[in-house]
Order: sequence, then structure tokens, then C-alpha cells
Amino acid sequence: MAGAEVGHVTDPPEAPGIPASLLERFRSAEPRIEWRSPGGPRARRGATVRIAHLFQEEARVVRSETAHGLELRVDAGPVGALVLLLEIDRHGPPTTLGAADAGRDPQFPSGALVARWGAGPVPTDSRPRLADLVDLARYALP
Repeated sequence: MAGAEVGHVTDPPEAPGIPASLLERFRSAEPRIEWRSPGGPRARRGATVRIAHLFQEEARVVRSETAHGLELRVDAGPVGALVLLLEIDRHGPPTTLGAADAGRDPQFPSGALVARWGAGPVPTDSRPRLADLVDLARYALP
């Protein structure tokens, strides 16, 4: 991650729309996320599926990279929102952001948040804003 030099320390850039103090708390939670392989339905070809565990919460995370760009699907909950915000911090704002209602995708029975960097559709059952993700991800923090 590129940033501005301040003495000998590099300050990471601010993610747009996320208050700096809160962004720092999100970033400090990232090393605490434990990752494991899931059981259950397999992801489509070309996708990586992992489970993010933080404190007592988990989120299924499906990452797909194609010639058209990157897509990230996460469980619609606090840890899923946190993982999605950390990707936004790395890659910048997504091209499109959407959500799938519960029961729409068998891999995400409780619903999914979907971000895409590049061309392609996302579910439009609802259209969360970045502020909605920030509000939800706060619940993942101690």
C-alpha cells in the first residue's frame, strides 16, 4: 500500500468515506482474523472460498478474479462487512456494490454483500452504501 512519507514511517492513505480513526481500528483488526477452508457447497470455477473468523463471528468469503476484474462476495454480517471494507481499503472504491437477500444464493443462506472492481453485474436486492458497510463492520470490533 502506497502512502506519504512522514519521517521514516509510511502512513497508509485514507480509504474514501471511512473516518481515519475508524479505518485504523479496522486495519488493526485484520491480523486477528483467522482464516480456514470451508465445508459445504463449492464455489464456481476460478473462485477462492474461505471462512473469516474474528472473535465469535464468522463470514464466508468468495473471491473471484477474471479478465473482467475482481468480485468479492461475503456474508451479510459484521465480519463480512469488515473483510469487504479491508478490500476497499486495498483496491479503492468498487465499481459496483450490491446485496443479495437471504435464500437467494445457496452459498450465502443469510444473504450476501457483493463488491465488484471491473465490469459485471452484482445483485440488486438492495444497494448498500459505503456508510452502511462501515456501520455494520463496527459490530465486528471489540
